[in-house]
Amino acid sequence: MLFLGFSAGLPFLLVFSTLNARLADIGVETATIGFFSWLGITYSIKVVWAPVVDRLRLPLLDRLLGKRRSWMILAQSGVALGLVLMAQVDAVTAPTMMALCGLMVAFSSATQDVAIDAYRIEIAEPRLQAALAATYIFGYRLALLVAGAGALYLAEFWSWQVSYEVMAVLMGVGALTVLVIREPAVNHHSVAEDLAVTVARETAKRAHLSPRVARLAGWFSAAIAGPFVDFFRRYRELSLFILVLVALYRISDISMGVMANPFYLTFMGFSKTEVADVTKIFGFFMTIGGSILGGLLVVRYGVRPILVAGAVLTAATNLLFVVVAQLPPDIVLLAVVVSADNLSGGIANVALIAWLSSMTSASFTATQYALFSSLMTLPGKFIGGFSGMVVFNYGYTEFFFIAAVMGVPAILLSWWLMGKGERLDALSPATNSTEDVGPEEHAGEGQGSHR
Repeated sequence: MLFLGFSAGLPFLLVFSTLNARLADIGVETATIGFFSWLGITYSIKVVWAPVVDRLRLPLLDRLLGKRRSWMILAQSGVALGLVLMAQVDAVTAPTMMALCGLMVAFSSATQDVAIDAYRIEIAEPRLQAALAATYIFGYRLALLVAGAGALYLAEFWSWQVSYEVMAVLMGVGALTVLVIREPAVNHHSVAEDLAVTVARETAKRAHLSPRVARLAGWFSAAIAGPFVDFFRRYRELSLFILVLVALYRISDISMGVMANPFYLTFMGFSKTEVADVTKIFGFFMTIGGSILGGLLVVRYGVRPILVAGAVLTAATNLLFVVVAQLPPDIVLLAVVVSADNLSGGIANVALIAWLSSMTSASFTATQYALFSSLMTLPGKFIGGFSGMVVFNYGYTEFFFIAAVMGVPAILLSWWLMGKGERLDALSPATNSTEDVGPEEHAGEGQGSHR
């Protein structure tokens, strides 16, 4: 999970924060930079093709590696190729081509996330998910350090082209990991048989249609709609509140992050090296500290109270950037604020990932978690696309204040759901595991193959 987390985290900044720094450095307009952040929406709509990753067996690769590993290696290849292409493009003269290459990286990276999330949930039983999440985040954050500070250093001393080419080579870490790890001990054959029975049943309900149309409608109902029907049927009216919280939980953090590097570089006047030292290297260790602290707090107090605390801390730390924006550039003050921001982010992310993982059904692992993770980032990414316009028209102080206020609904909703804890526990897939896993999975329970 450490190395898979690295492979998942490496492409993210290269089409988001680091790309924004690259565009700002070469003179692209602020408003245009904001629109480039819409590349990140790809991560937020991966639920659309997650059922394909959940069900489709890739020719040849599936026989060699298994379902989850074959999708990982395919996606990693797409990321590496896209980064090589981004290295060759001049965003000033060919912004559309840069956007298309970035889209290739983002789409492949989002697909890799779907496969890795399914692997993580299936490889071990629910009680180990918080530990796996913390390890995954450590690898992910290590990759953010490399793709953030490392990319900035390479761009400073060589060029942006060299920087992106090196990042493409580093995707080999994920590929090598996929080749040595084992496929999850989940009985995908049994799950496929269950799906086939469901498809046949749904097809029979549509006997009035032509056989081909009835079969297609039955497949859509079972394979595409099935994961969502399972979730809504399980959590009933609480499902809407859960999904709204997932959509709102990171909106404050993500929308603020779009303009972070332009704020440091163009508004505050710090050099790329200073930004890398403080926000990437120093911030990296604070995020890891927050992840470790979050894991300990979840063990001690449970996941939902820490979910509330994470929401409060995320909104509060955005207010600190309001202070920074009104004072003269001070690298020490920036380090303190970035420390608080990354510490709170580490706590919030561990709690959120562990909470979402506990609510996925083994029959629809990739699709249901993709639903959660898509909603987790979609509102923030969409609103972040307008962040450049907000900064241009109002300024950074007002922008950071608005970003903080957007975190209030998540605080209130997570607090309300905490009061529904007993009912949520009773409805979780782990509590009702006999409905979601076959005999072969239960035979392995206790050896890390509950799912």
